[in-house]
Formats: sequence, structure tokens, C-alpha cells
Amino acid sequence: MAGLPNDLIENPPPTAAGARARHAGTRQRPPASPRVSAIASPARDTSALSTSAADVTQNSRDVLSDVLRTIRLSGALQFCFMPTGTWKTDDAPALAELISGDGASKAASSHTVPFHIVVEGSCWLKMDGLHVDLEEGDIVAFPFGSGHQLGAGEGGPTICPVRDLPPKPWRSLPILRYDDLRGDDGVARLRMLCGYLHCEAMNFRPLREALPPLLHLRCAESDRSSWLRAAIRQIALETDHPQSGGLSLLERLTEITFIEMLRQQIAATPHDAVGWLAALADPALGRCLALIHDDPRHEWSVQSLAAAAGLSRSTLAERFEAVLQTSPIRYLRDWRLYLASVALSTSGKPIAAIAYDSGYGTEAAFNRAFSRAYGLPPAAWRQMARSL
Repeated sequence: MAGLPNDLIENPPPTAAGARARHAGTRQRPPASPRVSAIASPARDTSALSTSAADVTQNSRDVLSDVLRTIRLSGALQFCFMPTGTWKTDDAPALAELISGDGASKAASSHTVPFHIVVEGSCWLKMDGLHVDLEEGDIVAFPFGSGHQLGAGEGGPTICPVRDLPPKPWRSLPILRYDDLRGDDGVARLRMLCGYLHCEAMNFRPLREALPPLLHLRCAESDRSSWLRAAIRQIALETDHPQSGGLSLLERLTEITFIEMLRQQIAATPHDAVGWLAALADPALGRCLALIHDDPRHEWSVQSLAAAAGLSRSTLAERFEAVLQTSPIRYLRDWRLYLASVALSTSGKPIAAIAYDSGYGTEAAFNRAFSRAYGLPPAAWRQMARSL
């Protein structure tokens, strides 16, 4: 496979070919409407456009699957938190501190996502001036590990569940009970599953930049979340009556729960929004992203992607800039480097071969590009991943 043009990877002094390649991605004023029909010929068959949009919607789902299949749960931390009465936790990012305490590097802990699943009861959550009441069936996740505070009532004692956990390794799910705090018997009884996901997909910059600091899903209010309510009931059953393989089952349930949170976040993305989630819903961009994700080793150009999307090169570049704040070729480079990070973490493939698959003519060029994107050279990234 031929690599990416050197001018798009290493930014050498301008050449005539490089100038033409850069001109194809020139940033211009976004068009008035981001819909494909806005640039369609008046004589175009609208029924064909409708069918094409349906196909793109399916392709966009496949793009999401490409990214989400790299989500995996770390067994480093998952426990049940069961306080009663009036209480509050501190607002320090304790889960992130525990990850660092396990010897993980800053790069590794940056793609861990803390979560809470309210199995029974209710409490409140405070984060950056935001106050949210959590009810039974609610799920919250913090893509960037933001510090937050949980509590019930006002003025209760401060507790720190993470610091009360038993030493690892754990043979069964730890259950932390804080009974009758401040003598308020029966007030705000809570059962909550806490932990964190090790989500390598957070290393993919377009996804990371599209997510909010807090993901909140209310399963009780959503018809499409009936299966999640059943999953939460199973979590309660596994907590009350532990069985062989229960920890593995809880890990899998948590993985699919987080994936469903991301799917519903995409479904709730406004049509006029910007970012990667919005790009998945855009017919033209959805088609381009599907092509890139389906065959990342292909030597894509702005011209070939524009032809597949039914757009001019300048319009495609404008659309990418308006929604994704990047160019088509830079997006391709980011996706290839992300796939390289996964290959380094999960395989023993030689770095030179991974560099070739990523479109780089030399291992040295790949090392420089990867270090700029991920803060570590490929060999150090692989070593860090194997130590987790």
C-alpha cells in the first residue's frame, strides 16, 4: 500500500504537488445548509436521494461500531456502594487517583471512564456547579474522569468509599456498607455499582472532543432502555446472591451499558451541532467516514472522497471544516494513528509493519507522528499498555 503523501504527514517545505493537495482542503466559509439536497441538481431524482440517505445512516452506524468495539472494561475497580442516612462524598477524582496508585501512567489513566449505576434508591450529584438528582435506574459516566460529589440530604458526614476498599486482588465484588449515618435510619438508602471503564476509544481525538464531561442516562424514562432496566436488575441479583463468574458478568453488563449511553448521546445530538457525533448524522460526511473506516489502508484523496459523497472537493473540505474542524486527509491520518495505538496495545506486530499499515514510508516518520499525537513513542506506548 502506498503511504500518505509526505506533505500531509511531515509538513516539508512546500512543493507544487503539496500545494495542490493542500488547496483541496482549503478552509472556506461553510455553506448555508449542511444538507446534501442543498447542493443537488434540480433535475436529480429525490427518491434516489432518500435511498442514499438511508444507506448513509447504516454506514454511520458501522463507523460507530468500528470505534466502540475497542471499548473494554478494566477489572481494576468495580464495587458496590451502600450508604443509608445523610452523607456526602468528597469531590476529588478518587477513582482516577486509585488508577494512578496502581502504577498506571497518566496516558493510561486518561482513557479510563468512571461510572455509577443506581441500582436502588436515590442521591444527588454535584459537579462544576451542576446539581443532578439521581434516581433508581440512572446511569452516569464521566468521560474525562471529572471530580464530582455524591450525597443524600444536607450536612451529613463526608465519606470516601475508594479509600475504604479492601486490598486487591478481589475474589468477589466488594460491598461497602455505611449504615445509619447520623442516626437517620431509613433515609435515602442507596445501592450503587461504581467503577471505571478502560476505554481505548477515548484515544480517538474526534470522539473524545465530541463528548460532554457528564453522560447521564435515565433508564426509567426511556422506552428504548427496557433491556437496560433488566440489566440493572441482574446487577442487583448478582450483588445479593454472588455466583461463580459473577464478576465477569458484571464487567460485560457494564461494557454494553456504556456503549448504549454513547448510542443515545448520538441520537440526542441536534442536527445543527458540530463534532464527530454530528458528522455521523450528516449524509455526506457519514458516507465519507464510512469509507475511511471501512478501508483505512486505501490511499484516499480529497477527490475520491468527494466523488463518493457526490460533492465537489471544495464543498467537502468546507463541510469537514464546519462540522469536524479538520480536513478529510487529517481525519484519515487521525484514524490510522488510532488504529496503530490499538495494534500496539493488543498485538505483537512489529512497529515497522504497523507504520506501513498506517501509511508511513519510514518507521522514523511514524514514530514522530505517533509521538505528537499520543505523547509517547510507539515502543513506550506498547510497554505502557502491556503493564496495565
